[in-house]
Amino acid sequence: MHVRFLVPGNISHNSGGNVYNARLTEGLRTLGVDVEVLAAEGDWPDAGISERRRLGRLLGAGEPAAETTSATVTVVDGLIACGAPDELEAAAAAGRRAWILLHMPFPGHADGEGRALQAAAGVICSSTSAADHVRERHGIATGRVALPGTDSAPVAAGSDPAHIVSVAALLPNKCQLLVVEALAKLQDLAWTASLVGTEDADPAYAAEVRAAISSHGLDRRIRLTGQLAGNALADEWNRADLSVLVSRAESFGLVVTESLARGIPVIVRAGTGAVEALALTARDGTLRGGPDALPGAAVVFAGHESGHPEVLAGLMRKWLSGHALRSDWRTAALAARDHIPGWDTTAQNVAAILATPAPVHNEA
Repeated sequence: MHVRFLVPGNISHNSGGNVYNARLTEGLRTLGVDVEVLAAEGDWPDAGISERRRLGRLLGAGEPAAETTSATVTVVDGLIACGAPDELEAAAAAGRRAWILLHMPFPGHADGEGRALQAAAGVICSSTSAADHVRERHGIATGRVALPGTDSAPVAAGSDPAHIVSVAALLPNKCQLLVVEALAKLQDLAWTASLVGTEDADPAYAAEVRAAISSHGLDRRIRLTGQLAGNALADEWNRADLSVLVSRAESFGLVVTESLARGIPVIVRAGTGAVEALALTARDGTLRGGPDALPGAAVVFAGHESGHPEVLAGLMRKWLSGHALRSDWRTAALAARDHIPGWDTTAQNVAAILATPAPVHNEA
C-alpha cells in the first residue's frame, strides 16, 4: 500500500493533530507501509484560491489513471478538508476519493466540513467524540475511530510543595487565564505551577496570561516556560504532581494520556473529549471505571463557557489540602499507566482501516 498523506503546512506549534500525524506516519512506515507526506501550504481551513488549486492537484483529480495505482490511498487532514470541499468533491468526481483524518470538529466551517466528509472515501476519527460529531452533525455513521497512542514514560517524582502543570499552547480555547485566576484564589496554600506551551500561536492572549500572573503577584509561583521539548520537557513532567487541561473544546487531549503515562493525575473539563482520554484504561480502546475510579476529575462549569475560577479553585483546594484525595488520584493514575495504548496500536488500527473497502456513507 502507498499512502499519500496531506497535512497542513500552516500549523507549526506542537498541536495534538501535528503529533498524531507525525507518529502515525512513523508507525505506518514501521509496519512497512510506504507513506508520502505532502505539506499543503495555506492558512487552513481558510486557505486562498491558489492554495486550494494546488491542493486539487495534490489530490490527483487531474492525473491520468496510469499515474495513480489502485494501491495508492490518499489521506487528508481534516483541517485541510473542511476548507476545501470543492476540491474533495472534484477529486471524488474524477474517481480519486480521499480518506479524511478528522482530529476535531470545525463548527465555524460546518457546511464545508459536511460536504468534504460526504465526498470522502471514508472518515477516520482520532477520538470517539469526533466520530459522534460526524454522526450527529452530518449523519455519517461510518466514521472509524483510531485513538491516539502514548509513549511509555518514567513515573514522575513530583515536588514539595506540589507542582501543577498545564501543557498546551497559550490559546483562548486552552483557558490558561482560567487556570491563573483559579490559582490566584489559592495563595494561602503551598504550590508552584508552570504553563508549558508556545506563546507564538496567539501573542495577544499570551500577553493577557502574563499580565494576569503579574497582577496577582504570582510571578514567582507561576512560570511561563514556552514550548519545551527533550530533556527540558521531561524535567518539567518529572516535577509535576497534577496536570490541568480545562479547554473549552477538546477532541481527545493527548496531554491527558501523556500525564497518566507518568502517573500524574489530571483535571479536565466535563463535556469535552478529554474525559475520554482520562478514562482510557484499556489497550483495546474501551473505557473502564466510573467517576470515582478516575485518575483525576472532570470539572463541570455549568453555564460558563469560559469556565468559573471559583469552581476550579475549589477542586484544586480539595486536592492540595486532602491527603486521601491526592493518594487516590495518584494511585488511579499509576494503575492507568500499563493500559494506555501505544502509537503502534494507532498505526495498526489505521492500516487496517485503510486496507478495507471504503465504506458507504449512511445516515445515523
